[in-house]
Amino acid sequence: MISSRARRMFTHHLRNRVAAELNLIPMIDILSVLVAFLLVYSTEVEVVQNSKGIEIPESIVEAKPRETVVVMLTKDEVFVQGERVASIEEVKASPDNIIAPLRDALKRPMLIGRAMAERDLAEREITIMGDKSLPYEVLKKVMTTCTDADYGKISLATVQKDKPVDPNVLGSR
Repeated sequence: MISSRARRMFTHHLRNRVAAELNLIPMIDILSVLVAFLLVYSTEVEVVQNSKGIEIPESIVEAKPRETVVVMLTKDEVFVQGERVASIEEVKASPDNIIAPLRDALKRPMLIGRAMAERDLAEREITIMGDKSLPYEVLKKVMTTCTDADYGKISLATVQKDKPVDPNVLGSR
């Protein structure tokens, strides 16, 4: 048996009960703003090709890399846009300064895109990602081949390292 007060409280709660609702509209609004924010600010990130097997040298330069054709030099292989074109041993053994398979890969129409004027050819850019333990003669042959394939601007990919500490700043404290 229930007391009259308990019965009154029970009927009061039944009359004034509100159904629980989950309002999804504000949550969707927040998620759409978050997605728009991430899309806008993700354009500043530069993704360099997978460089497993390459230990890239460090630099303190602050300029961001531009999107270009990438030549990747591992300890054993030479790649253009991820496609193997030669081995490092073949490059070292070649008496010629021009690496023929690399030049052929760089001259392909899909890398050039469209017919270019002579002035535009000199403005084309290429980025070389090379292992820091590679001998200079290999790097020199690759750079010579890139120049022969009508690439006027050659960049070397590096990892940005911390800036050196200024001794004047430390002494003033």
